[in-house]
Amino acid sequence: MFRYFESLVDPYVDYPEDDRPPTRLWPIMLGYARPFRRVLAITAALATVVAAIEVWLLAYMGRLVDFLPAGPAEVWANYGIELILVALFILFGRTGIHIVSILLLNNAIMTNFATLVRWRSHRHVLRQSVGWFENDFAGRITNRVMQTPAAANEVVFQVIDAITFAIAYLIGAAVLLTAADPWLLVPLVLWAIAYGWLMRWTVKNVTPASQAASDARSSLTGRIVDSYTNIHSVKMFAHDDRELDYAKEAIEHTRTTFRAEMRVYTMMDAILFSLNGMLIVGVVGWALLLWVQGVTSVGVVAAATALTLRLNAMTGWIMWALTTFFRELGVVAEGMETIAQPIDLVDSPDAKPLEPGPGKIELQGLSHHYGRGKGGLDRIDLTIAPGEKIGLIGRSGAGKSTLVKLLLRFYDIETGKILIDGQDISQVTQQSLRRRIGMVQQDSALLHRSVMDNIRYGRPEATEEEAFEAARKAAAHDFILTLQDPQGRQGYDAQVGERGIKLSGGQRQRVMLARVILKDAPILLLDEATSALDSEAEAEIQKTLYGMMEGKTVIAIAHRLSTIAQMDRIIVMDHGRIVEMGSHAELLAQGGLYAQFWEHQSGGFLMTDDEQTEAAE
Repeated sequence: MFRYFESLVDPYVDYPEDDRPPTRLWPIMLGYARPFRRVLAITAALATVVAAIEVWLLAYMGRLVDFLPAGPAEVWANYGIELILVALFILFGRTGIHIVSILLLNNAIMTNFATLVRWRSHRHVLRQSVGWFENDFAGRITNRVMQTPAAANEVVFQVIDAITFAIAYLIGAAVLLTAADPWLLVPLVLWAIAYGWLMRWTVKNVTPASQAASDARSSLTGRIVDSYTNIHSVKMFAHDDRELDYAKEAIEHTRTTFRAEMRVYTMMDAILFSLNGMLIVGVVGWALLLWVQGVTSVGVVAAATALTLRLNAMTGWIMWALTTFFRELGVVAEGMETIAQPIDLVDSPDAKPLEPGPGKIELQGLSHHYGRGKGGLDRIDLTIAPGEKIGLIGRSGAGKSTLVKLLLRFYDIETGKILIDGQDISQVTQQSLRRRIGMVQQDSALLHRSVMDNIRYGRPEATEEEAFEAARKAAAHDFILTLQDPQGRQGYDAQVGERGIKLSGGQRQRVMLARVILKDAPILLLDEATSALDSEAEAEIQKTLYGMMEGKTVIAIAHRLSTIAQMDRIIVMDHGRIVEMGSHAELLAQGGLYAQFWEHQSGGFLMTDDEQTEAAE
């Protein structure tokens, strides 16, 4: 039974991806709810029926009060069959309707709606560009992806479980009182007007307060995750107190915003309690007055009293449900600021997969300044022949990393073109482009998974033996066999920890090399590929790198000039421009910037601008 209801809606159903989703809240929510339309309609209808049954039960209690004084024999003779049918309906009909209603709400909707929102949110965020992620806290993004679906789930729950039920119940109560005596409707209408005003005031104040509190919690999460992620730096610089102060500022802001939200609820409860007192006195008092005047029966007084007391008990729940509804809407709205942002870096409408080729790279009039008008790259023209090995050097900020990011299309080019085998990379799919490029980064962070998972990330369909061979070529196989994590997993099954923290820098770098070796892409980018290795390991890895480069087009960024001295061509960049180009020997003979770097390097590294100025003096 559970499985049937749980499978009524597939949260992973195909849907048209929207690079620019709606900016308004309700269109977004309605888009999420589209696969649930039929189930939501049936559940809302059943909630209305359940509310109507509850009102009918109170009315029937009044009927019992009216005919019970006739005595047991007469009651059984005249109403026996009716009482049996009512009892059977309460036992089976009412119970069955309620069970189906909660199965639809809890098992068909609640278990799948948040899953659908979370899946689509994560899928949308994952499609964002690298630059988008660089502009926010990973912790805050994660918090919004996690808390928004739960809040959206709560919104749907309150709409069905509370709001639909409450509206149906109030309408039924009005019908019941009108049928008994139209004058009984007067205090209910006056109360409903005051209750509506209170609801409007609460919603008006709780929505911004809730959104502010939610934003404060996301910011706090971002700060705490930032501290935990960089715990080595925190401990190394002995800045525990500074991090506590940094977090305390956000914690206090969270407390302040939550305090403002709670003040709204306190005011709401106080006013609501007063209104409910007026409702009880108004409806019950009026019913008693009508009974004294002989206008109505004792059963009507009993039904009106029971109905009023039931409304008194319900109003707090309804108001809390409504405020929860709007509070969670505020959380959803705050989350949508992140998870519904437009995707700016997209494939062109007619983009095709990058056709395989020998790996020729052409940069034509390439300029990119990150929208600032300066920095980055400035009018770069360069052709790299298939299979050519290029060394790329320059001071920090010279534009080397920008060139690599543009080649991978992590950013859209501002001016110019990049062609790979004659194909404009802006006109091919991003996935096919990046599958043709292997890269070993300076930041040797790994996924918090097993060693095998990390290596096979380069080519998931590879066999274990192929992964082993890649690890051997990267001089990683032997140390991998010695690994063991706290759960007892060993060797290639051992988990490497967040960002690979359980491995040394050199070990992480070797695993990354194994990953790229396994990928076997025709274009190879090396960004300080041996920076984390000691001299002995570097010499061993260099042999592996030269083997990897065979038959590939290579761009290697390095500050340690000895690592690129054997390249076919060395390109020297400065202030976003190519200032020198040639082999190692040719550049030394020119006596330019490269020769200066070579002469003044210490331990094979480029000197900073300040160090070069001091050396010149």
